[in-house]
Amino acid sequence: MSKILIVDDEQIMLLLARRILSTKYEVVTASNGAEALEIFAQERPDLVLSDLLMPEMDGYELHKLLQEQSATPVPIMFMTADESDESESKGFELGAADYIRKPLKPDVLLRRVGNIIDNLDKIRGLKTAASTDPLTGLLNKAASQDEIGALAEHSSGALMMVDMDSFKLVNDIYGHAMGDKILVRFAELLKKITRETDLAGRMGGDEFILYLQNVDDEKVLRSRTEFLNRQLVASAKEFMGAEMEIPLGVSVGAVFVPDEGRDFASLYKKADSALYSVKQHGKHGLTVYNAQMHHEHKKISGGGGISQMRMILGERNVDKEAYFVDFDTFKKIYQLLSRMAEHYRKGLTLMQFTLSDSSAAEEVKDVLLRSLRRSDCVSQSGGNKFFVLLMEATEEESDGVRDRIFSRLKPATVEKISYEREGIF
Repeated sequence: MSKILIVDDEQIMLLLARRILSTKYEVVTASNGAEALEIFAQERPDLVLSDLLMPEMDGYELHKLLQEQSATPVPIMFMTADESDESESKGFELGAADYIRKPLKPDVLLRRVGNIIDNLDKIRGLKTAASTDPLTGLLNKAASQDEIGALAEHSSGALMMVDMDSFKLVNDIYGHAMGDKILVRFAELLKKITRETDLAGRMGGDEFILYLQNVDDEKVLRSRTEFLNRQLVASAKEFMGAEMEIPLGVSVGAVFVPDEGRDFASLYKKADSALYSVKQHGKHGLTVYNAQMHHEHKKISGGGGISQMRMILGERNVDKEAYFVDFDTFKKIYQLLSRMAEHYRKGLTLMQFTLSDSSAAEEVKDVLLRSLRRSDCVSQSGGNKFFVLLMEATEEESDGVRDRIFSRLKPATVEKISYEREGIF
């Protein structure tokens, strides 16, 4: 049901207009311009029906202020007892949708308000089609930039860049139809954490953007990020099965408005720096922008020479044990070494140890790290699965490594393990 804000300093006229329009529309009222501005910000009506001549703030001034505080044009219809054509012409010049004279006739008022609402619905339908991402129903990239940019100029809030971690694996392993299914569900999750006054858009691929109006508390952003991470994994397991091992999640970079400015391009760049920080520190979390992050981002992305870059890229605390990494990093290492094995004929062996339960996971991890070389790589997935990459190992040598690992585990633990191996030569 469309919502109409009626503004009139005469109580009799206010009550009359309300009684006529409330038969078809949701109606809110204000008795002066200042009150109308407050109610408009809270209620966001579809149309404003305002008396033209009011003390302190007339209808013209009210319309001007409404346009200034709104990111989109505000449809307004003036009503007045003034018989002159001059006031009507001025109203239309200022962008009024219609003009009606008092005393109000119920059938005329309903018909003319109905025409405006119908026209607005048609315009919104066209705008929605042009500004909406067809898969998710969220704002598309261009509309996100325009609408969030306009909103940031006039309101406070938080701009959030949301990037799905490891989403490409869904397409690679389960196919693009499943990937689309995950994207649609993720859009539904974004809608759950946004209100009518907020905006949500898809920037492309697995990148999204949010603007939460009047939010300046990091705890609120963190709570929403945790919700997205939790529900995304639950949805993926619902669609792909409980054994789904892809480390899906979301990384979020955020910036507060107007603390860090109001220009969209600048805010976007700062949120991107915060997102970069999340990606560099384990993913699946939230970082709110600060100036130091921007400095670090610039230092790594450009300048400093190759010696400095080697220090940045190099391993800090070098252990004597095998190299333990998260599963997403393990995948990238595997891809690189597979290329090496293919083109340079160096043996590479992938080993998988699966526990029937995770009670002995720490023991297995400890034995793997102590039994392998520093040049070998280990990763854990799902609590009970371990993957190993052996460099330059023949099948016979990899069998010897397996036997050494099993000999160092407790017999009861060995009984819980199933083992698989695949050589890439």
